[in-house]
Amino acid sequence: MATRTDAPTRREQILKEAARLFAERGFHGVGVDEIGAAVGISGPGLYRHFAGKDAMLAELLVGISGRLLTGAKRRLQEADGTAAEGVLDSLIEGHIDFALDDRPLITLHDRELDRLRDSDRKLVRQLQRQYVELWVQVLREVYPGIAEPAARSAVHSVFGLLNSTPHLGRPGSLPGRGATAQLLHRMARGAFAAAAA
Repeated sequence: MATRTDAPTRREQILKEAARLFAERGFHGVGVDEIGAAVGISGPGLYRHFAGKDAMLAELLVGISGRLLTGAKRRLQEADGTAAEGVLDSLIEGHIDFALDDRPLITLHDRELDRLRDSDRKLVRQLQRQYVELWVQVLREVYPGIAEPAARSAVHSVFGLLNSTPHLGRPGSLPGRGATAQLLHRMARGAFAAAAA
């Protein structure tokens, strides 16, 4: 999602490797020593950055929900004065970037959300609800005849479609990022059009 070109911080490297390992082997199947080895530091060295695995998981899942919401708000601000169709396309593009670039986080969310402390899980859900509502607002501008409950269901359905990327096969087995992104975009727009018909 981000367009940064500077090198990731050590903390970001740890989170990226933790997400990959947790997604591959499950939260309980990975030790701090393995995460440390993946970024070239000792397991105990991780404690300079995180209190433990639980803190990493919370930062990953709360963090991605926050980034999606912040990114969507930014896209809405940047699109000020743009037709609603263009705003919807921009939201879809942003979510596709996430779905293609952060596939381990999707797997992690599906498998490990219940492992978060109640307060962190509630925060994830709150951020997700706000994200959905931004989409519902834009979708109803594009398709004024769609009722709010139907728009909300359509948004959740499209998220399910876009977030299916971990099941598409290994990144090298896909037809290419650009072609995959275009396909997902067409499918998302088609699903919204069908919901509004």
